[in-house]
Amino acid sequence: MKHVLKIIMVIFLCFHMVVSGQKITFDSLMRKARIEIYDNPDNTIRIGKDLLGKEHDVHKQISIYQLLSTANIAKRDFDQSLLYLLKAKEAAQKTNDVKVRTSVLISAAIQYQQMELFSKSLETLNEADQFLTKIPDNLPEKYIETARSYAIRGMIYKSQSNPEIALEKFLISIQNFEKIKHTQTTYSNMSVVYYNIAYCYLNLAQHEKAHQAFIRSAEYAQKNKAKSLEAFALKGMAEMYKQKKEHETALQLLIKAEDLSKNTGDLILNEGIYKEMSENYLALGKPDLYQNYSKKYFEMRFQREQNELSSINHSIDDHNLKTLKKSSEMKIYYHYVTIVITVLSILIIALLLFLIFRVRKQNLKYRKEIQRLIRS
Repeated sequence: MKHVLKIIMVIFLCFHMVVSGQKITFDSLMRKARIEIYDNPDNTIRIGKDLLGKEHDVHKQISIYQLLSTANIAKRDFDQSLLYLLKAKEAAQKTNDVKVRTSVLISAAIQYQQMELFSKSLETLNEADQFLTKIPDNLPEKYIETARSYAIRGMIYKSQSNPEIALEKFLISIQNFEKIKHTQTTYSNMSVVYYNIAYCYLNLAQHEKAHQAFIRSAEYAQKNKAKSLEAFALKGMAEMYKQKKEHETALQLLIKAEDLSKNTGDLILNEGIYKEMSENYLALGKPDLYQNYSKKYFEMRFQREQNELSSINHSIDDHNLKTLKKSSEMKIYYHYVTIVITVLSILIIALLLFLIFRVRKQNLKYRKEIQRLIRS
């Protein structure tokens, strides 16, 4: 009996170790994938697809879909990003977890903002707010999602040339990020927000504040070893120096940014770097280098626009499918309403006819009774 119990205990422990090992493997792989999301998005996508083939838990599947969507955003492949995001939204319908549903909707808002579908992005953020209010204040997800929501609103206002309102939203975003324990993902998010804050200050001609914000953006990128985000910050600082006619300094920063971004595949980042480099070389009277980087700039721009066009077509298809579904639901609804109204109408008419015939019958009876009384 004791030997049997020992064998059972050994089996239980082995099973526990296997399950724990699987959990650690999933978590560690997801952590690795998130770290490389900006600097090596292709590897992130490879890890995500590998995990997706093994996972059946809906919450983990949603996390993987979001990871793949973000990785494709990093590559500016909005077409693939949108496809994974729509899968995440579909999977999120299977759970009542408000944290998950909020996260998916805000990720969708980010996607639409990146595609410059601003009204759709704001509409999605408003939908996310309904779930966000249900998350308890003592959970970090409350502040993370609030920070992301305000960051997206800020980016939309910034794109619409409202730097004052955008800056207000970005500062609220930073305040919420400061309320949680900082992780590598938080560092990346804060780097992005400070980058946008810097451009708001730049548009408001507050160059010293802009410079400090670019530095903060680069520092947070370095904490997460996110080379592409650091390259964005350097590109922003280079733009400041270009405005001050310090073209050599600007080029030094851009050359470093180009080196940092060489493996990222970020079309917008490369497009911006090449544009700035071509303009600085032109200002320094170096036509060969100007033509070289100008050509690279237009190649990146064309590729980005093709990706965005493809993504917009998918977005339109998704919108049409939703509209068709709503239309079908409305037809079914009105079909049932018509049946109910028809049945009620028949019953009411039948009741009225019954009452009419009943009253007529009683009236006829009374007439006969009156005639009998008159004769007698």
